[in-house]
Amino acid sequence: MKRRDQRPGSIVTRNVLIVDDEEDILELIELTLLRMGLEVERASTVAEAIEKVKAGDFDLCLTDMRLPDGEGLQVVEYITQNVRDLPVAVITAHGNTENAVAALKAGAFDYLAKPVSLEQLRTLVKSALSLPQAGSPAKAGGDQTLIGASAAMQHVRDMIEKVARSEAPIHVTGESGSGKELAARLIHQQSVRRDKPFVPVNCGAIPENLMESEFFGYRKGAFTGAESDRDGFFQAAHGGTLFLDEVADLPLPMQVKLLRVIQEKKVRKVGATQEEPVDVRIISATHQNLGECVEGGKFRHDLYYRLNVIELRMPSLRDRRDDVAAFAALILDRLARNLPGGKPDIEAAAMKALQQYDYPGNVRELENILERALALCGGNTITEEDLQLTPSEVVESAAERSGGGEVVAPVGSNGKWPLQDYLDRVEKDAILEALEKTRYNRTAAAKLLGITFRSIRYRMERLGIE
Repeated sequence: MKRRDQRPGSIVTRNVLIVDDEEDILELIELTLLRMGLEVERASTVAEAIEKVKAGDFDLCLTDMRLPDGEGLQVVEYITQNVRDLPVAVITAHGNTENAVAALKAGAFDYLAKPVSLEQLRTLVKSALSLPQAGSPAKAGGDQTLIGASAAMQHVRDMIEKVARSEAPIHVTGESGSGKELAARLIHQQSVRRDKPFVPVNCGAIPENLMESEFFGYRKGAFTGAESDRDGFFQAAHGGTLFLDEVADLPLPMQVKLLRVIQEKKVRKVGATQEEPVDVRIISATHQNLGECVEGGKFRHDLYYRLNVIELRMPSLRDRRDDVAAFAALILDRLARNLPGGKPDIEAAAMKALQQYDYPGNVRELENILERALALCGGNTITEEDLQLTPSEVVESAAERSGGGEVVAPVGSNGKWPLQDYLDRVEKDAILEALEKTRYNRTAAAKLLGITFRSIRYRMERLGIE
């Protein structure tokens, strides 16, 4: 494929290929693109489009789905497989959701519905032309990086780089604490929307009667207490990414309204008579199985179909035990940042125990374990005893993974099982006795018990002693 002159000082003209067999559509799109300062080439069949892609050097391809000799999907598939740097968007018949989703799954950057909105066309073209080159280093700020060198994490990185170059809706799956929001943020940071807002929303934390006004905003006087106009989450995320966490918790009436917004790309504020256009990319996530929610009648099939265009699965920590050491080092760096003695080491036996533990709570649980160990360690080394990964905790983890509930003591128990409950009762009684003897002076009680003030404070919080 020939390349245009891109030497410093040269003028680089952006070239767009439009593929359609309807003359009026071709003229409308071509005129719009020419007014944007772009060069345009035409094709009217699948074969002609593929030949032009082979011979030319394009920055964007727009193709209709229905062509005389085949489907626009064939153009999408050819470009996706052979010209990775070339974004391709499709034009579909109004309301033809299946075609749009099929194109996005095949690798299309985005889609437009007929009749073509010139405003949406211009927005799509600007976004596509601002895509970073494939393989260029991602821009991430602060701690917004994926930790670990395991094969599972490398697969996640590759997927994030790939889906970031599309406008397709992404559904992130994984257990609680596996990093679903971090993955969504990285997709946003590597996308054309990286300079626009990233708005995270916990769908399970919003009361049902407030959902519509929170998502879509409201007009002054729409209801009691609406003293001024207010934007919702969609308006706040305009131009950027809206991250719907725990999307399975949305009630069915709200699912209907969300589906309409995704399809029409317009929202209506509560109390308004007119809809307003919104340009957002939807990334959703849940720790639940959305497919099972659909089968159980708790989630709409058509909304699931639109949200789950591309699925990104975040692996659990037990599926990448080789990464535990890297996570532990990073977490301790942060937790020990302001400690006088600095960051403690982790002895070999303790690290082995960490790598063997199953982490029902994933990275969040690892952080909790290390925070506890940091409070309990008496020197500059965290021991296996400091981790307090008792056999009962392991049993409880296995019960959670198998779907079981509370761990039940064996028949004939003498009150010393589960072991952790028994030890907690003994520890609580000892702390309460020491506090009573020292008139609830925690410093004096810690000295009496032979532990540090930080350790007694942690133990009181864990045991619920006020």
